[in-house]
Amino acid sequence: MPTDDELFGVVTEHNGGNHVCVRCEDGKNRMGRIPGRMKYRVWIEQDNVVLVEPWDWQDEKANVEWRYNQQDADQLRAEGHIE
Repeated sequence: MPTDDELFGVVTEHNGGNHVCVRCEDGKNRMGRIPGRMKYRVWIEQDNVVLVEPWDWQDEKANVEWRYNQQDADQLRAEGHIE
């Protein structure tokens, strides 16, 4: 579950490299950055549910902290956390 400074999001577009567009639960679209520790270990694709942490100094950007597998994403949808 997200902490106070993290949000659920759904990947809407993969922009190549380590950048994705994420539609967050607060209604904003943010440019997400996949950190190096995840880049080659976790494949993030369109429509994946992710946990993002928005940047303090630029609200339109965020770091991707976690990718949920399909079973966990379905459970989050059933519980009403995400659409």
